[in-house]
Amino acid sequence: MASTTIDAPRRRFRIRQTTRNTINGLLFATPWLLGLLIFWIYPTLASAYYSFTKFNAVQPPVWIGFANYVQMLTQDQDTRDAIYNTLYFAIVSIPLAIFFAFSLALMLNAKIKGQVIYRTIYFLPTLVPEVALAMVWIYLFTPGSGLANLPFQWLGIYRLCWLTCPQMARPTLVLLALWIIGQQIILYLAGLQDVPQDLYDAADVDGAGFFRRLLHITVPILTPVIFFHLVTSIIGALQFFAIPYIMTGGTGFPANSTLFYSINLFRQGFQYFNMGYASALAWLLFVTTLVITGIVFRSSRLWVFYSGGEQ
Repeated sequence: MASTTIDAPRRRFRIRQTTRNTINGLLFATPWLLGLLIFWIYPTLASAYYSFTKFNAVQPPVWIGFANYVQMLTQDQDTRDAIYNTLYFAIVSIPLAIFFAFSLALMLNAKIKGQVIYRTIYFLPTLVPEVALAMVWIYLFTPGSGLANLPFQWLGIYRLCWLTCPQMARPTLVLLALWIIGQQIILYLAGLQDVPQDLYDAADVDGAGFFRRLLHITVPILTPVIFFHLVTSIIGALQFFAIPYIMTGGTGFPANSTLFYSINLFRQGFQYFNMGYASALAWLLFVTTLVITGIVFRSSRLWVFYSGGEQ
């Protein structure tokens, strides 16, 4: 009598739905993760290593420790000039940009005839590419023949050197920065639309004038917009590059007064091929930006007020 055997049912390997979704998500995100790893994380870590080496992008890097950082802070006059010019530009241009953008937004928010036309006119300079804007300003501020000299010539002032002398080169670039604040004006205009009209009506009943309403209603409600403008302006000012580079060719003329930090970094890395030194400059810029913005974020709890009374 033949014996019969019954095979036990095989267990199928099943994956939980959550695990399957995680695997599928990782597979779909793999191209992006590879791009992040290859083009962002690896270059960042590599630049941190190169900042402690002498490296010209051709020969193998040679470890020199903190020599690059010591050189940039104590020995390199170009770097010290670049730090001074960048801080001067940031300290002067940012408060002025906030003041003028806020003031222009208040005027453009007034209920007047042709309001849309005026708003468009103030926003137009922002649409001009930086290269074209820099070339136009070179002609406008040419000493003697530039159109910017005409109002001063009417006043009997004929010797304005603009971008050709150290005393006026930096203020001229600050003036240019104030010309392209159209985007910030739009931000303040959008913020002004969120100010409740009931608060203005209550202030009118209490007899508050324009300046009291401005200081106690408008400004507090717009502090989140001011905070955003301040942070983005700090980051942009510390990385100011395209316009001064185009206007001066990256030479820092005159007398290094237009040599900004990012221009000096570019010259060290891509003109002199001091990649190790340029990496150290880049990390100093990163740490400085991080510290300054961190301080601003920390202080925002004291002066930034959000809707609902939260800070």
